[in-house]
Amino acid sequence: MSATSMGTSGGSVVTFHLQRYAGRGAMRHMAFDRPVLRRTGGLLFWRLLGTGRGASTTLGADLRRWALLAVWRDEQAVEEFLARSPIPARWRREAIETWHVRLAPTASRGRWNGAEPFAPVTGGPYGGLDGEPRSGPVAVLTRASIRPSRLPAFYRSAPAVDRSLRAQEGCLASVGMGEWPVARQATFSLWRDAAAVRAFAYAGRAHREVVERVRAHDWYSEELFARFVPYASAGTWDGADPLAGPLADPYAGPLADP
Repeated sequence: MSATSMGTSGGSVVTFHLQRYAGRGAMRHMAFDRPVLRRTGGLLFWRLLGTGRGASTTLGADLRRWALLAVWRDEQAVEEFLARSPIPARWRREAIETWHVRLAPTASRGRWNGAEPFAPVTGGPYGGLDGEPRSGPVAVLTRASIRPSRLPAFYRSAPAVDRSLRAQEGCLASVGMGEWPVARQATFSLWRDAAAVRAFAYAGRAHREVVERVRAHDWYSEELFARFVPYASAGTWDGADPLAGPLADPYAGPLADP
């Protein structure tokens, strides 16, 4: 995966990698990859994440599909990882489907295990200090640690939000993820533009009602919301690259599949 664009300025480089394997034995990689990632140069923050079935954030896991979210010091660190690490070498060798994207953070609030992993860009073509991308596709990451007493309420509300998300015009793709079974959940989604994100967040009744209950009943012990401009992608996600074609960012060149 190599970016021929100008990359980011004034902020971190974020990558998201989604891998699908033929069998459930891929679960072992979650343990084996951790020490490798700890020793990876230029890697500032990372999380290995299991995924839900399809686009769902409800209970149930897809044991054949796994994700890596990573924050890098710079583009060179990304290139070194993709060229030299045994982890992407195994993706090339064993995964039956891979999808990768580079992301420029434009807005982030909240914490992830006490850390603030995403430094928004402050210049270049992707956005300004207001956190609004100038145009084109947007990626959104939400993550929460759910209080044990609020787990039943959270999972009762999830199906309605899932249906609303799948029906939302402008949502290109989404995946529910977990770093710890049941109680630490995240969602990664891709959108046509910032207006589509706002329409889901504020006009969608199911999502709006859940947000109101979250605030009123203090469901989360920790939460994070981040928004990014995806500026280069490669591979396929459920058979296609959701960022391909006319939605490709004009500031980025093609991305070679690692």
